Amino acid sequence: MIKFRNVTKFYSPDIYALKGVNLRIKPGEFVSIIGQSGSGKTTIVKLLTAEERLTSGSVQISGWDISDIHHREVPILRRQIGVIFQDYKLLPQKTVFENIAFALEACGAAYKKINKIVPQILKVVNLASKYDKYPRQLSGGEQQRVGIARSLIHRPKILVADEPTGNLDLNNTREIVDLLRKINELGTTVLLVTHDREVVNLLKKRVIVLDRGQVVSDQPVGRYVI
Repeated sequence: MIKFRNVTKFYSPDIYALKGVNLRIKPGEFVSIIGQSGSGKTTIVKLLTAEERLTSGSVQISGWDISDIHHREVPILRRQIGVIFQDYKLLPQKTVFENIAFALEACGAAYKKINKIVPQILKVVNLASKYDKYPRQLSGGEQQRVGIARSLIHRPKILVADEPTGNLDLNNTREIVDLLRKINELGTTVLLVTHDREVVNLLKKRVIVLDRGQVVSDQPVGRYVI
């Protein structure tokens, strides 16, 4: 479970990114967080991954209070949370296989383990035949699927997708949405941060609306209402 309890994030001199936010997201949920630019969506992502520290309140993940997490524990936290970005963040000089394997190599995983896990993840995102291609040889949708594969490499309990379809056309957008659904159906909690009306309305899942750092709507089966 993800729990935000009276969370406030303040930037001096007088900017509140979040103000008294209370949220509970159950294991296995698929939740979209929407709002205008500056509403606090990205701040929620940064607090979950300990990229930012809150000003007051508490953030818990599966009972672990990460509000004042020690820097030595941050890598442990981030292995539990996969993050997908709008701009893919792929390494251009590495192949699809190498881009995905890199996350395991950085943790000191054995070559045998890497050779076992990476092909499994490639099948999940339907890129097994592209393992030896470089990012420049892939479409935008394929590059994003590599990004998703990389985010799944540690088999995280939570997947945070920060504007994952922002650079994609409609067909690729729908493919990514279908893949996120599939991942969610396998038991992973998915938190989708998006401006994309089409995606939110297509999902027919829980929708949380932020405005000026506060939750103004939380619908169990919502639509894009901004």
